[in-house]
Amino acid sequence: MGELNGVAVGVRELQALALVNYGHFTTMRVEDGRVKGLALHLERLRRDCRMLFGAELDGERVRALARRMAPARGAATVRVTVFDPGLDLGHPLAARDPQVLVTVREAGGAVPPPLRVRSTQYVRDVPEVKSVGLFAGLHHRRRAQLSGFDDALYVDAGQAVSEGATWNIGFVDGGRVVWPDAECLDGVTMQLLKRVHPYDGRGVRLADLAGFEAAFATNAAMGVRAVRAVDTVELPGSRGGGGAGAGGGTGFHAVIDALRDAYAAVPGDLL
Repeated sequence: MGELNGVAVGVRELQALALVNYGHFTTMRVEDGRVKGLALHLERLRRDCRMLFGAELDGERVRALARRMAPARGAATVRVTVFDPGLDLGHPLAARDPQVLVTVREAGGAVPPPLRVRSTQYVRDVPEVKSVGLFAGLHHRRRAQLSGFDDALYVDAGQAVSEGATWNIGFVDGGRVVWPDAECLDGVTMQLLKRVHPYDGRGVRLADLAGFEAAFATNAAMGVRAVRAVDTVELPGSRGGGGAGAGGGTGFHAVIDALRDAYAAVPGDLL
């Protein structure tokens, strides 16, 4: 199931996480013992631990615990969750002893098909923290899928785009990437892409989407995934299989191909 502080975790230790659901995490794709943006993942864990628990987290200890669970060869998705098993629902201020839970699941292989997403008015609680509270995200994803879409895209009351249920979104305007300037989680994959490709940060509203050539979603598990439609707005460069602005024979916009290539070329750090 996983290890808590390097020891097989049991039901009792997981009770607070399951019933109280207060904590934070990061998800890393580990390939042959290496992680893209490892320092960013560790900094996220340290920052969020200070915010949620008022405690310092030892990054080297986290690395050692994650290394115990990650396979030395091949690809796997490793999640590091930080929570306090002794948390009292009535006295969260007393939760000052955060523990490290490491779990592993199989990593995805082939690039998944482009997403069709439905806009949903929602802003996550404390959006800068990658919290374990996934109820709202799964609820909105489920509602989107009931309506025939793949996932949910969050917008605020003014219809400004922020992020997806578990991913960041970027748009293509000419040869540049546009990242929405909004309250959202500053994803590790997004941060890495900002280092390797020209971009602009500005507000993006639903009414603006028809003016973009393509869109894509990013997170550590999937890398770069095309978003072919938001609501009824089709983005021709994100369709795949031969569309407007396509590059490299893939059918995707040349910028999406460039982003995928650039991300693939980012060296991984030894876990």
